[in-house]
Amino acid sequence: MSVTDIRRNVLAGLTSSFALVPECIAFALVAQVNPLMGLYGAFIICTLTALLGGRPAMISGAAGSMAVVIIALVVQHGVQYLLATVVLSGLIMAIFGLLRLGKLVRMVPHPVMLGFVNGLAIVIALSQLEHFKTHDGQWLPLDELSIMVALVLLTMAVVYLLPRLTKAVPGALVAIIGVSVLVQWLHLPTRTLADMAAIAGGLPSFAWPSVPLDLATLKIIAPYAALMAMVGLLETLLTFNLTDEITETRGQPNRECVALGVANITSGLFGGMGGCAMIGQTVINLSSGGRGRLSGVVSGVMILLFILFLSPLIERIPLAALAGVMFVVAQQTFAWGSVRVLGKVPGNDAVVIVAVTVITVFTDLATAVFCGILIAALAFAWQHSRDMRSDVHDSDEARVYTPHGTLFFASTTHFQALFDPQNDPDQVYIDCRYLHMVDHSAIAALENLAARYGKFGKQLQLRQLSARNQRLLEKAHAAVTIA
Repeated sequence: MSVTDIRRNVLAGLTSSFALVPECIAFALVAQVNPLMGLYGAFIICTLTALLGGRPAMISGAAGSMAVVIIALVVQHGVQYLLATVVLSGLIMAIFGLLRLGKLVRMVPHPVMLGFVNGLAIVIALSQLEHFKTHDGQWLPLDELSIMVALVLLTMAVVYLLPRLTKAVPGALVAIIGVSVLVQWLHLPTRTLADMAAIAGGLPSFAWPSVPLDLATLKIIAPYAALMAMVGLLETLLTFNLTDEITETRGQPNRECVALGVANITSGLFGGMGGCAMIGQTVINLSSGGRGRLSGVVSGVMILLFILFLSPLIERIPLAALAGVMFVVAQQTFAWGSVRVLGKVPGNDAVVIVAVTVITVFTDLATAVFCGILIAALAFAWQHSRDMRSDVHDSDEARVYTPHGTLFFASTTHFQALFDPQNDPDQVYIDCRYLHMVDHSAIAALENLAARYGKFGKQLQLRQLSARNQRLLEKAHAAVTIA
């Protein structure tokens, strides 16, 4: 790595660390735990995934999607049960990676990916509006609100315009530092990080979660751990795919899952929240020039330095500066091209994009992605079920059907309708060279068709079976005749 690359990755890591702090504090407050737990989790998870993971330049930390999952657990059972849950969820994540299941993310349809990034972009933008409100949910007084809006616009202008002058330093870093200095110099009355929480603290210390090690505890934490692991893996792997696209490189998804699991286990044992990849901070890191593991390590280590030594300075950073950067991230994350192509892509793909976007905003990421995959799968099944057709020709007092298409649960009805057992000759062949059999429904359809011909005293035989189709029928001991 050259000196230029090192400088670029260090600055990118520093920039993303500034954006990590308010997010992790906010997520800790959402989960109703000490903000330091969010910061400790960010330090541990960001650093370990950067060192051990399979996707350099991706930033992980204490994520809001996982924080929402455990609110009820914290309220009902306390922080110690949360830490035990984080450890167990990390174990599930690591096992997921060791079983090499990370590659399943490659099966997520592109429209689902577009809906994912669009939904998260909207969520990122909407979450920044909380900085414009008082603790009781009311908008700030007009004078404070005006200053806040002006600083946000100034921050965004710097982030957008500075790269046109120089790319030596990230625009987001210059904007955060510059606006912070301006606020201090002019003594502007605006909210800072200190208004969210104090971040000064010591080193995280090892402590096994203080919970009974029995079946009753497992029954309490297992459902939450499974849900945390599912949400964390899903958001991580989708962000992983997005990072692959932006950097035009390929990472190692299974290695990333194992690293995320190890990081969560360590976080739980050292008093930190659970976490996963964070798309906003990852976009900041990538747009600031971060491409290697160094940027993630710097981002994580800087969080620890903020806690130990730099809290008096960091707490002076205006929330407006951080909100401005995140608004830019939201704009850059949103797939604007997906809006332009809505009328050009197939209708089912447009439905998936919109549905995943809307569901992400109003519910959660896991629900949105699963709904999107379900819609895409049903549309795929419907289309393929209607693609079934057959050529028919007669020879030597026999009729030969040559079906084309995929025979599976959704296409069996169309397949059966292609044949006429009552009026066909006594000998009928099905030429299977263009027929793809997929599941047990395909076997049942062929058996049922053979039985229908048998009722009329006629014989149905299959021929030109592919090796795969023949193995499928032989394994099931299908009641069909193969010529």
